[in-house]
Parts: sequence; structure tokens; C-alpha cells
Amino acid sequence: MARVRYGARTEAEIAASRAASSKLPDIWSTGVVAVWESDPDAVAAVLPPPLKPTARPLVRVNISKVDLPGYPLGAGSFAVAAAHDDVEGWYPLVMPMTHERALIGGREVFGEPKKLGEVTVERDGLVVRGVLARHGIAFVEVRGAVSGALPLPEPSRKTDFYFKFLPAVDGSGFDADPVLVHCVRNEKVRRLERVTGDVVLRESMYDPVADLPVCRLLEITMGEKTSDQRGRVAERVSAQALLPYIHQRYDDPRQILDGPPEGSA
Repeated sequence: MARVRYGARTEAEIAASRAASSKLPDIWSTGVVAVWESDPDAVAAVLPPPLKPTARPLVRVNISKVDLPGYPLGAGSFAVAAAHDDVEGWYPLVMPMTHERALIGGREVFGEPKKLGEVTVERDGLVVRGVLARHGIAFVEVRGAVSGALPLPEPSRKTDFYFKFLPAVDGSGFDADPVLVHCVRNEKVRRLERVTGDVVLRESMYDPVADLPVCRLLEITMGEKTSDQRGRVAERVSAQALLPYIHQRYDDPRQILDGPPEGSA
């Protein structure tokens, strides 16, 4: 009988897949990063407990293109500064990706708030433009001109915070207690340039990042970097405390109950 591809894989096949995943080469991305101080009350308002604001109400947007062999990818992140106990890092509110493959692992393994979207990184001479768009709305645009090279930073370690959960089958909450994930990245930079420009936040009912205004722009940079990624469950969190925030993950929270009738396709 010909192999049934939906059938079970052998232990050897599973082990080979894991080994291949653990030996990925450095994958470099080219991107634009902007950091600004925003309204401290707005930053605090988007942080589910047990996350808390840091001393400065920072917001960071990262807009990148990743030259995966045969699979170019656009990847974005819009995040606010946050702290969990004595660990400081970033809490992403939305992470647009241009391909489904980039969504699956991040959402299902780490709980990343990834959504399909349009991600644009352009450079024409010194002129730079980065855009995050969904539903036809360019809700973030970073634009400017390269104004000089910057010294390369030392390799650094950065932490992102995610909440991993499964909505309950009956729509009453969650199937199990959600978990707070610490995702640690070891980052290396091989090119970095200063950009003089601005950040435009446009109104979108789907991605309401305009609620976190640019009060004081701190920096815009363009560069090339690579990083690895390791996650761990830091703690189980209160389902009741997280429930008011799960709309951050969806364009419409009601969509989690939008399954088609049995037998439809």
C-alpha cells in the first residue's frame, strides 16, 4: 500500500525533524526599528496582569524582511515595554506576518499575537520606509532618511512576554489556565544605521495602535540582525484576570466561535 501521508510518522522521522530544526543556520533580517515614549496611562492599560509598566512608557515597532531561501518573509512587531517580577522586556500587541508558516509555530508554541498582514521594508538610496498593514489600512508607517552609520552593539539578550491560552469550547473562558511565556532571544547585529524621520500611526479598528501615540520619538534605526529563540513558561496566570484582554489577539473575539457547521467545507 502506498504511504498514507496523514498517517502516523515513525519515531525516527520525528527525531530527524527535531534534529533538523535544532541545526538551523543564522537567518539575517533587514529592518527598521523605531522607539518612542508614549502616554504612560495608555501603556499601563494594555498590560494584562501580572505584567507591569516599566519606569519609562516605551513603545517599539520592528518592521523587517527576512530572506529565507525560497521563502522571503515580512515580519513585524508592535510592542510596549513591560516587566514581570525583576525581568524587563517587551509585550507585543500585534505581530503581522506575510505567510501562514510564520504564524503557526509562534502562535501555537509560544502564544505570540501573530496575524497575517502586509509588511513592507523599502530603501531607495538614503530614503527608508517601513509599513505594517492589515485590512487595507497601513496602521504603522516609519519613514525617513539614513543619516549615518552607528557602532555595532555587542550581542544582547532580549525578552518578550506572551500569553499562551486556548479559548474554551463552549465560549465560557479558557480550556485550561493560561500561561505567561518568557521568550528569550540572543541577538547579533552586523549593520546599523541612524535614520532621521518620523512615525505615523493610523486609525484602525482592527489594530488600534493609534491609542499609543508618539509623545517623544527616541530613535529610528535600520540594520541587519539575527537571533535565536527559546521560550519557557514563567507561571500560570489567572484566567479571570486575563479574560478582559483576549480581544487583543483577535480582530473580533466572537470569531473564536465561528466554526462552520458539521459537514460543510
